[in-house]
This record gives sequence, C-alpha cells and structure tokens, in this order.
Amino acid sequence: MTIFEYLGVLVSVVMGLGLTHILIGFSKTIHQRGTVKVYWVHVLWAVNIGVYIVGIWWGMFWWSGLETWTFVEFLMVLLYSVVLFLLASVLYPWDIPPDFDFEEHYFHNRSWFFGILTAAWCIDIPETLSKAEGGLRSLPPAYLGWVAVIIVLAVVAALTNSRRFHAAYAVFWLLWVMGYMTLTTLGQIAT
Repeated sequence: MTIFEYLGVLVSVVMGLGLTHILIGFSKTIHQRGTVKVYWVHVLWAVNIGVYIVGIWWGMFWWSGLETWTFVEFLMVLLYSVVLFLLASVLYPWDIPPDFDFEEHYFHNRSWFFGILTAAWCIDIPETLSKAEGGLRSLPPAYLGWVAVIIVLAVVAALTNSRRFHAAYAVFWLLWVMGYMTLTTLGQIAT
C-alpha cells in the first residue's frame, strides 16, 4: 500500500460520509414527500454539493503522484474533506420531521452553509497551488479569477435573504462548476 492509498482511505471515508448524508437526505425527503415542504433551491444546492464532493474526490487522485508526504499536506487534504462533509451536513438535518419546511431550513442556515462553502474554496486555493508547485498538475487557466468569483458570490449569499439571488446563484453555481470541471479536470487523469 502506498502512502497516498493509506492517507486516502481517511479522506475518502470523510468525503463519502458527506455524499451519503446528502443521499440519505434525498431519500428521507422522497419518503416524506407528502408532508414536507420541498424547496427547489435547496434541492439544487444538494445536487451542487454532491457534484462538488465527487469532483474534488476525483481531483484528489492527482495527489497520488506525490511520493513524499508532509503532515501539513495531509492535514490540508484532510481539512478539505472535513469542510466538504460539514457543507453536506448543513444541508439536511439528521432527523427530518414529517412537517419539515426546507425553505425555512435553507434560509435559517444560509450563513453557515455559505460560510463553510467560502472556507472550502479558500482551502481549494492552497490545495490546487500545492499540486501545481509539486508538478502533480498544471495550474488551470484563469483559476484564481474563477475562484474569486465563486468566493465573492458565496459571501453575498451568506449575507442576503433575496430569494431571487439564491435561486439564480444555485443555477449559476452548477453551470459554472460543471463547466470549469469539464474544461480543467474531467478526462485528464489517466486510469
């Protein structure tokens, strides 16, 4: 077992728990669909974060080229996975009562959710730069500008109650991230 495989187990478990939490939230919502009040923006953010976790998990494979690991590098990658788990866990409560209102839940937790999302992107910057500096992957074109847009919009989302902004941002985020992942990540890792 390589050091990457050894360290990757913990990171994979934590990210997997985040993805599992989202899937359980979807499942509970389906089972209680007659009594809960579903909010499409919340559903789209659950999809967004599921895509984000899978994309970052896929991108972690670049670290397999690193032969010598420092504890700081491991902590950075582990912290990223922990933040992604927290992001997923804020979306759905652990127990969903039959009369649950997802719109109310979404706006009640928006500051935490978008604050954690901002933290995730702030961790992505040194993580991506470290891979580039280590020769594990090239720095994607316009990366810093792209991330700056995502961070600024996440901060605005944390501060505003505007339903219009949140609806537009949820759609924009999915298109922006999927487009970026398609152009810079997917298909670049040889299996």
